[in-house]
Amino acid sequence: MKVALIMIMCSQIAGECSSPHFLRHYDNFYECLLGGYQEAIDKTEELGKKEIVSHEIVIKFNCYYDPKTNHPGA
Repeated sequence: MKVALIMIMCSQIAGECSSPHFLRHYDNFYECLLGGYQEAIDKTEELGKKEIVSHEIVIKFNCYYDPKTNHPGA
């Protein structure tokens, strides 16, 4: 079974979060965690300091086993 990585961005000022956004599948939980941290860093750099500070944006991610990939060849 593959491990899915999702990302959620939240504004602490607005008190709102985006819907979870699927990024990709990984072969194991370890790779997913490393990928999640890297994606969060990349997104933080993409948004930039001004945007992050002005909206107090936090980036969350989650790795979970995706039951939809529990079939031969997945």
